[in-house]
Amino acid sequence: MKTYTKIFFTLPVIFLLLVTPGCSKFLQKDLQSELTQQSFPTTAADALLATNASYEILRDWYYNSGGYPILDIMSDDARKGSNPDDQLNTVGPFDSFTFSSTQDGLDRWWNTLYVGVKRANVVIEFVPGVTMDPALRNRYVAEAKFIRGLLYFDFVRAWGGVPLVTTVNPPAHLTRATKEEVYALIFSDLQFAADNLPLRSEYTAANRGRATKGAAQALLARVYLFLKDYVNAEKYALDVINSNQYGLEPVYADANGVNGNNGIESVLEVGAIQVEGTEGGGAQYGNVQGVRGTPNRGWGFNRPSVDLRNSFETGDVRYKGTVINLGDTLDGVLIVGDGPTPDVTTDTHGNVIEVECYNRKVWVPGDNTTTQWAYHRRLIRYADVLLMASEALNENNKAGDALVYLNMVRARARGANAGVLPNITTTVKTELSDKISTERRHELGMEGWRFWDLIRTGKAGAVLGPLGFVVGKHELLPIPQSEIDISQGTLTQNPNW
Repeated sequence: MKTYTKIFFTLPVIFLLLVTPGCSKFLQKDLQSELTQQSFPTTAADALLATNASYEILRDWYYNSGGYPILDIMSDDARKGSNPDDQLNTVGPFDSFTFSSTQDGLDRWWNTLYVGVKRANVVIEFVPGVTMDPALRNRYVAEAKFIRGLLYFDFVRAWGGVPLVTTVNPPAHLTRATKEEVYALIFSDLQFAADNLPLRSEYTAANRGRATKGAAQALLARVYLFLKDYVNAEKYALDVINSNQYGLEPVYADANGVNGNNGIESVLEVGAIQVEGTEGGGAQYGNVQGVRGTPNRGWGFNRPSVDLRNSFETGDVRYKGTVINLGDTLDGVLIVGDGPTPDVTTDTHGNVIEVECYNRKVWVPGDNTTTQWAYHRRLIRYADVLLMASEALNENNKAGDALVYLNMVRARARGANAGVLPNITTTVKTELSDKISTERRHELGMEGWRFWDLIRTGKAGAVLGPLGFVVGKHELLPIPQSEIDISQGTLTQNPNW
């Protein structure tokens, strides 16, 4: 197993004082001997602490779409999971697109993203004034801009135009920016990061996990792909590929597993250690989705759908790398499952609509729930970069080049069986586009990308319509009603909500 060095997961109490929303300044006096925004950060050590605090938000439970993996659950890849009655009113509505602007969880996701923006803004605004090594100072600012760009990309996909907060002390009651204005900030931040961050190989082992030039370029490719700017998507994806900094893990399960932590395939990874609680370095993302019952590894939410299970080609190793079935044995542990949960659920016509199974991507070896808190979530994998390049190249009428990267991903998916998953050969643009879309589903299933892929390709209505998706409404989430109320009317709701 590769080792992991904890680099950014301790959030000092002093920094909490800076990121907690303040009340009125009336009769307010700064406490003597206490750090304030005027006195932090002022040293090189402060700058490091502030930068590390920017990363910490990525481990926050609510950063993950409000705590639960609703982006998978809203796609055709997954069901709510867990016990049928567990969190039925909290998570269940995302399974059927019956959630509303007062839905529990959306407000926490929204608020957590803004906390992350605030932390990044502290670095961007104050670290340039710190007397320290200029190159390191510039890198810290680039890391913070990368994180801010990442957070605002989450914002704009989920809610469209949102208030832009680019300073530590913004005016009250900001109005919504346009989508174009949000994307302009994202491009500015990510381009600065791409121009100023080190390559992966230029970091020491102790700094593994920080944002890199390749991560910024890969995220730029993702943003451009979402906007259907295939020329720029191709450019930035190929920049990552041609950097020779990354590769595919030989074993597919290691691409998300502990043997691949901070490995060759990891372009952007949220590290964690085996501790219950984010304060000590743990992350709950894997725990929420861990096997429920026997063994007791977690809550069991986000269950692979029957449709996803049935979609894999015969012999595709990614099926076992994505789905844990009852009766499987992983790392010597027999998967028995949850007693109150039906093994198989059928509709009134006897059709199977759900099978008790679990997300293999978040499995961490061990014999208790605490081990699941050590799961490293991959936000960008090299396989994703290869498929982004393939998609962009095909859209740019370079089908031959697109096939190269598509078939690299398929080759790994064969495992040791050369007789399965033959190379894709079609160069017909529409046919190849469908092949790449299917490949993305099988390669990246249960990792939170399927819903966005369906939205950006215009397929959501056809694929998700039977699940309750309404075209013209569900492309965006509703602005949390609590935020509209707090804004005193300066925030407006998304269409049809």
